[in-house]
Amino acid sequence: MGKIHELPVELSNQIAAGEVIERPASVVKELVENSIDAHADQIQIRVEQSGLKSIEVNDNGDGIAADDVEVAFLPHSTSKIATDRDLFAVKTLGFRGEALASIASVSKLTLLTSTDGKSAVKADFAGNTLLNKETHARSKGTTVTVRDIFFNTPARLKYVKSLHTELNRIVDIVDRLAMGHPEISFRLIHEKKDLVWTSGNGNLQQTIAGIYGRTIASHMMNFENSDSDYQIQGYFSKPDTTRSNRSYISMILNGRYIKNYQLTNAVICGYGSKLMIGRFPVAVIDIKLEPTLVDINVHPTKQEVRLANEGKIGDLISEGIRARLSDQNLIPDAVKNLGRKTPNQAPIEKPEQISFDSLETLDKIDSTIHESTEPKREEPTTQTVDPVLTSTPIFQDQAHLKSWDARLKDEQQEQVNVVDNDSSTSTNLKTDTNETHQEFPDLRYIGQIHGTYLVAESQDGFYLVDQHAAQERVNYEYYRDEIGKVSQDQQRLLVPIVLDYSNTEAIMIKSKKDILEDIGLHVEEFGQNSFVINTHPTWFVPGQEESTIREMIDYVLNDSKISVASFREKNAIMMSCKRAIKANHHLDDREAMHLLHNLTKCENPYNCPHGRPVLVQFSNKDLEKMFKRIQDSHDTRESE
Repeated sequence: MGKIHELPVELSNQIAAGEVIERPASVVKELVENSIDAHADQIQIRVEQSGLKSIEVNDNGDGIAADDVEVAFLPHSTSKIATDRDLFAVKTLGFRGEALASIASVSKLTLLTSTDGKSAVKADFAGNTLLNKETHARSKGTTVTVRDIFFNTPARLKYVKSLHTELNRIVDIVDRLAMGHPEISFRLIHEKKDLVWTSGNGNLQQTIAGIYGRTIASHMMNFENSDSDYQIQGYFSKPDTTRSNRSYISMILNGRYIKNYQLTNAVICGYGSKLMIGRFPVAVIDIKLEPTLVDINVHPTKQEVRLANEGKIGDLISEGIRARLSDQNLIPDAVKNLGRKTPNQAPIEKPEQISFDSLETLDKIDSTIHESTEPKREEPTTQTVDPVLTSTPIFQDQAHLKSWDARLKDEQQEQVNVVDNDSSTSTNLKTDTNETHQEFPDLRYIGQIHGTYLVAESQDGFYLVDQHAAQERVNYEYYRDEIGKVSQDQQRLLVPIVLDYSNTEAIMIKSKKDILEDIGLHVEEFGQNSFVINTHPTWFVPGQEESTIREMIDYVLNDSKISVASFREKNAIMMSCKRAIKANHHLDDREAMHLLHNLTKCENPYNCPHGRPVLVQFSNKDLEKMFKRIQDSHDTRESE
């Protein structure tokens, strides 16, 4: 007798459910996507015990016809595709016909649906077996109630995490779907408490405020970019509002939340050096394209897709964010930042209706996690500032300083400063749609604090400047331009540098020689795993040739997919940091003024290459408030 046989329908359905229904959040995702496809504009989700006890999704969509109810629970039954052409032009969120059959196979499910608001059908299933079907009353739409998930597959429960974790997964799914469909009102209720509630008025920024809080939403900027195939729009946070991971970057493709590393990285690349290293923005990117340009049938959960031209979409995202940031005043307001726990993180603001206090089944949830982002303080140093290049604020001799003094005085005589005193003094939270570009202030040097911060003033207030970050920015822009020129000018080494590597490292270096040569570093093979360098670009710092070469090669070894542009960027940042003035280094007045002068010439004077702020502002109004020259209104409520 043969050993091969066909699996029973019940068992095959449970296997299919293992691919689609991993946890309670998977049930929520599939059911809510069905509601969206049914043209609902109001969707309510109720869960008990983080979805393990019950999940109810209620909508006002099209409903399911009485004759289709039983068919809807058959494997691979769908109303959304009929031919292979439909498969490559999918315009809906669900289409594979797996959701209802998979959910019903591992739970006890009740369906109540009406297409006309007059009569309805109620059907009960257990383990995908129809128990009963009867007429009922309901307004137009569908309600699906799922109870005792995995009751017949107890082994699956071993992989379910804590109630807290499962609830977070559900909230995250609803958040992403709400941001993908701001025209739909979503309401998520757990144990009679509202966790998510959006208005559904079509305003994406208001939806973001309902999910991440008003503070985050008010620190976000809108942008858009497009070409003949793709339309990109969305919101992204300012560089001073970040998180410690990428999970706050949401990619929405034709209304579907997707996971795509390349597009997520494009958002980060759009910030350039304005974003602090190790920090990530909050962003919601909405991508519209023809369905024929994307294949969404590559994964059961449909969160991973295959795009026809990821690189082009990524370029549009990066260019749009970069252009939007280029016309913004990015000087942090010092007084606003005093109340923050960390200088680079706005507090997470929960909507008022969200409360976990009465959830007896959950551990106490800390609604705000404070993450330390304070940069490591530079060690005190007494070293002198070595000369690099005359274009950087390093001071070689008295004659150079005198000539610079004269040139600076001439420039100051020619400058006409028109500053709107009120344009930068308001401390009220504003949405970015009303903001306009502000020129970098004309700074007059006053003094230095602890050999680390420069104090300067302008007509609109006074500023504290981090001297190390300021010179890093000046140096970075110089090295970035020099490395980008790929000059053929080479300096020959008196003694060649020989470097030895392991077998795997040597193979990688050989494969990346073109990247090294693109910035003028010619590496010649010298034996099986050794390399010799006889020349180097003229912009190398004297005395640091070998260490610089080793660090450049380390970048190649640590990132096998590094691009030429990324390689140039990393090296420019490395060089700028090494050659910058350190903390606790005292400058005389002319050196400090020279540094401020060169800072004003930078393309981006607001951030160092690592994304840290170069300067902060205390506006005139801030000072007047601190010294009580501006009195608060007498009708201010005591609670404020």
